[in-house]
Amino acid sequence: MSDLKGALIGCGFFAVNQMHGWKGVQGATIVAICDRDPERLKIVGDQFGIDRRYTDASQMFAEGGFDFVDIATTVNSHRPLIEMAALHKVPAICQKPFAPTLADAKAMVAACKTAGVPLMIHENFRWQTPIQAVRKALESGAIGLPFWGRFSFRSGYDVFSGQPYLAEGKRFIIEDLGIHTLDIARYILGDVTSLTARTKRVNPRINGEDVATILLDHDNGATSIVDVSYATKQSIEPFPETLIEIDGTEGSIRLSQGYELQVTNADGTVNTDVAPTLLPWASRPWHNIQESVFAIQQHWADSLKAGTETSTSGTDNLKTFALVEAAYESAATKTTVDIGTLLT
Repeated sequence: MSDLKGALIGCGFFAVNQMHGWKGVQGATIVAICDRDPERLKIVGDQFGIDRRYTDASQMFAEGGFDFVDIATTVNSHRPLIEMAALHKVPAICQKPFAPTLADAKAMVAACKTAGVPLMIHENFRWQTPIQAVRKALESGAIGLPFWGRFSFRSGYDVFSGQPYLAEGKRFIIEDLGIHTLDIARYILGDVTSLTARTKRVNPRINGEDVATILLDHDNGATSIVDVSYATKQSIEPFPETLIEIDGTEGSIRLSQGYELQVTNADGTVNTDVAPTLLPWASRPWHNIQESVFAIQQHWADSLKAGTETSTSGTDNLKTFALVEAAYESAATKTTVDIGTLLT
């Protein structure tokens, strides 16, 4: 089968990583790009040798000539672009966060379902090498049945220098980072029935919250904590590592700073280096995320060719997005939120 042809919409901060990733994907290539800013369009087009360039997405869809679209724009443009893709029967990847509201996200899933086209959310964190290693260790049965977990991303890294718009919104860390960590919790311990959240703004120069602590009740009876912070200063900066602790009936799993995976059970303790690969175009400390961008894009290409549902399909990601909405509701009302009520 010949390579799938793709189009990328959005040539901003993170899209360059996606373009690098696509160059390494087997079975897919980007043939067209679109951005409202001609300067960014030229920079990305020249860097990656893309001749087909558009400042109008509707014109690009009208001309066609591609098998899927990768939408790497800001959240408020996601719904109209996804609905445009559905109208033209074009499978779509959508950057996170999925949509401005859960209602919008549901409408986007429905539009693609009606059109009969796949929709995947670019939720790449679960594709990180260390996260995949934790999942495999748990699935091996090495620690028995999990009953408790902690998924932690605490950092003092200055994310605002590269993405100044993050300081402007009324929502910050749960919507931008917590969404990844909540998805990892779902991926490792299963779906969630209810949650309770507390938030705090430590940095006075931003508008949104930069610390969040979330207690999750999982379908399988396990309890977990998701804690995220961009206000935590440590002797060794862990950015952008997610640290994980899982206790099971027969042992424990620990993913510690420096990408060390420790599995302890009756047979003893095994330590494994699960560091990500430093791809030729990647740079530390971002290489963990950059490798996962390539991994999820390869997964998309493979799934699209095979006609199978992706791991982070729109339908699946509704469950993660519901956790984000529930966390904000819980923090505002100081109550526990039933996730089922949000998804019905």
